[in-house]
Amino acid sequence: MGLISFIKSAGAKLFGKKEEEKTVAAAPAPVLSQAELDAQKALLLESEVRNNGLNIQDLYVEVSDDVAIIHGKAENVSDKEKAVLVCGNVEGIAHVDDRITLPEDERSVPQAESQYYTVQKGDTLSGISKHFYGTGSKYMVIFEANKPMLSDPDKIYVGQVLRIPPLS
Repeated sequence: MGLISFIKSAGAKLFGKKEEEKTVAAAPAPVLSQAELDAQKALLLESEVRNNGLNIQDLYVEVSDDVAIIHGKAENVSDKEKAVLVCGNVEGIAHVDDRITLPEDERSVPQAESQYYTVQKGDTLSGISKHFYGTGSKYMVIFEANKPMLSDPDKIYVGQVLRIPPLS
């Protein structure tokens, strides 16, 4: 799939200052190098992929500044695409370099790839459905394609990148 772009300032706030907030009176935290910060971000992204129940074997994520490089073996195209979205829909990540492989049987069957759509101000899943499928009634197809990252069809945010699967 290659390099997929996201909006760096939008998304889940995984890389917050949680520890600083907890220890107001504690000694100053040691200053970490950029490489150490990137390694911490990579571990958080790996954890987020696993927490979303995606089956990616040998999952390994690298982060270099605002680029996440995701490696592993997905059982299917859906999990592969969702893993990319999980990593990219995080504040601070602008691009995801998808290096996830698929089993031979998944690669040999021609499949239409999903499209990606960045949510704009005023968007709804039914409006996005109407744009891509010609009818707003297919919004649940988009919702299901983005679970478990989406918990409710009404809870999308500006800058979020959604997976728009082809209709069967």
